[in-house]
Formats: sequence, structure tokens, C-alpha cells
Amino acid sequence: MTAPSTLRVRLSALLGLLAIILGSMGAHGSVHDMLVGANELDHWKTASFYHLTHAVLAALLALLGERGGKAASWAWRFTVAGIFLFSGSLYVLAYTQVKWLGAVTPFGGVSFMLGWICLAVAKWRE
Repeated sequence: MTAPSTLRVRLSALLGLLAIILGSMGAHGSVHDMLVGANELDHWKTASFYHLTHAVLAALLALLGERGGKAASWAWRFTVAGIFLFSGSLYVLAYTQVKWLGAVTPFGGVSFMLGWICLAVAKWRE
């Protein structure tokens, strides 16, 4: 059995931590107040929901190591890319109201979908 990649586990853990930090910033204090005032709280909530759920998936994929073969490795890559492209673009859009960032978001959604497809076709071994 191949051991998990320490780097991938650590990056996944950091993405999870970042999801909690950004989620709490959107729920409390000055960032929350700014988001409410700009009518952008829904974008932030969507970003943090997808960020946290996919950070958990990334951590599980990282902990499973190479037992899922290349497809599982690609699932991790697409999942992490999706976090940055989907959630990242929504966070920045919500905070800055730079609307063209909305054009980046679908690429993150496609990355998430590709990650789940790769997970579905992975051949798991013990």
C-alpha cells in the first residue's frame, strides 16, 4: 500500500482551515457587514459551502494516497483547482464586486465535476 502524500494532506488541511476562516469572516464582523451592505452575502455563503465540502473531499483523497491510481490523483487535482476557481472567484467577486470574475466561476464548477467523475472511475485497491 502506498502512503498518503504528506504535501497533499497538508495542502488539503490548509484548504479546510481557510474554508473555516473565510466562512467565519463572512458570518461575523466587518466583512459580514460589508457583504450584507453590498448584497453579496449569498455569493460568499455559496463559496464557503463548496470550499469546505470540497476541502473535505480533497483531504480524503489525499489520505487515501495512490490507492485509487491515476484517476484518484486527478480527482484531487481537479477538486483543488475547483476550490480556487469556483470558490476563489466567488469570494473575490463578493468582496470586490468585480463582476467579470463571475466568468471564472464556471471553470471551477467544471473542475469540481471532473474531480467527481475521476473519483467515480478510479480503480481502488487495498
